[in-house]
Amino acid sequence: MSVRSKNLNSVFYADSYHPIQAGSIDGTDVVPHDNAVYRAQLCSSIGLYDPFGDPRAAGDPYCTLFVARLSRLTNEDNLRKVMSKYGRVKNFRLVRDIGRSKNYGIYQFLRNLVTGASRGYAFVEYETEREMRRAYMDAHHLIVDDSEIIVDYNRQQLMPGWIPRRLGGGLSGKKESGQLRFGGKEKPFRAPLKPIPYEELKKLGIPPPPEGRYMSRFQVPSPPRRERNLSDREEDSHSHRRGSNDRNRTEDSHRSSVDIGEGHCRSSSHRDDHSRGRSSLERSGRYHDRSSSEKEHRYRSSTDKDKHSQKRKESDRSSTDKDKHSRKRKESDRSSPEKEHGLRSSTDKDKHHRKRKERDEQS
Repeated sequence: MSVRSKNLNSVFYADSYHPIQAGSIDGTDVVPHDNAVYRAQLCSSIGLYDPFGDPRAAGDPYCTLFVARLSRLTNEDNLRKVMSKYGRVKNFRLVRDIGRSKNYGIYQFLRNLVTGASRGYAFVEYETEREMRRAYMDAHHLIVDDSEIIVDYNRQQLMPGWIPRRLGGGLSGKKESGQLRFGGKEKPFRAPLKPIPYEELKKLGIPPPPEGRYMSRFQVPSPPRRERNLSDREEDSHSHRRGSNDRNRTEDSHRSSVDIGEGHCRSSSHRDDHSRGRSSLERSGRYHDRSSSEKEHRYRSSTDKDKHSQKRKESDRSSTDKDKHSRKRKESDRSSPEKEHGLRSSTDKDKHHRKRKERDEQS
């Protein structure tokens, strides 16, 4: 990546407002380049603008959010509904064009005086600074009534040297308006591509660019935080202690009431348990008697069955033995005549053989 492309992706933001610096894209101009910057520089040098002199700018500036580029059709109800998503809205003011006559003519002056047309920006005050920061991070470039809005913190009271747009100052803007201002959240300063004139910037009181400490385009600058002194910290700690003591007291009272309620419930539950225990004991005794009698009956019936089965087995065994004995006896009875017949045949053969031998000898 070349040095030029790296510098184009590096930006920085203004901590204080200077009209000449806000008119340059890299924050290094030392001469006003248009009449609006010259007018803003004049107002800043002679002190024509008082940021705290507006009676309508009431409320805590650290909890106030500036909303711009609103649609002309957006009213208070719609915008309040949208901004309430990020926190509790304490105060709300949609700036309307009442009595403005610059380059509008008498007809436009009377129309704005009667209708009070919106000027496209508003101030939203939240209950806490945390809610304001949440809306500052999440509501930027939100679509409201087909218009992409931008949000910023209350630079009128929190940015040193602030000059509004109607006096040639302000921030951001569109190229068609011919009044582009840099250094804010929407259009930050680019890293300088030319040598920085440190001496001229020092004479005009313009802070030089923070070399080596540039930010990326995707990084969002954090709004200024409230400065707290020692007395505020002591008051916060005292209030925190008081709140913790009150919480402890309420917790103790709640615990005591809970303990009393639990004791009452325990006594009533103990009585119920005692009565239930008696009934359960009686039921268990009856059930025990029934179960013991049933067990004895079952045991007796089982023993009787076992005895009967044993006797039946013994009778079966005796009958099988008798059958075996009778079979053996029959077999023995059958075999005895066969044996006698065999013996008779063998004796007849022997006699015949002897007679034959005797005949042979006589012959």
